[in-house]
Amino acid sequence: MKVFEETTSGESRNGIGDWVLRGGIALAFVLFGAEKFPSAPGTPWVKLFQEIGIGQWFRYFTGVVEILGAALVLIPRTARAGLALLAATMASAALILDFKIGRPGESIISTGFCIFLAAFWWIRRSR
Repeated sequence: MKVFEETTSGESRNGIGDWVLRGGIALAFVLFGAEKFPSAPGTPWVKLFQEIGIGQWFRYFTGVVEILGAALVLIPRTARAGLALLAATMASAALILDFKIGRPGESIISTGFCIFLAAFWWIRRSR
């Protein structure tokens, strides 16, 4: 049956699973990025980026990078670039939490995302 044959376009047999994973990653990072834009003084992101000490522009920049990475992940031809961008962003977040802010326990989530994104990038490398 043709349903079980590998396509000649280079797409894997599990194209739906790939789309679901990329869609989930994109949705998560659009949400992560969008929540960095509200500027109410008591929000956790405003406080965190004050602790970083670079300025609030860095919060906006981070939000834009996360949303851009999410958009790149959705497009099959740019998915690897988006995964690399998001993995680098999560690695940076983990390093900032560990060394700049001094809260290594909070970097576990960023590190986990980085590892997951890098692994997914590695799996997609042959496409």
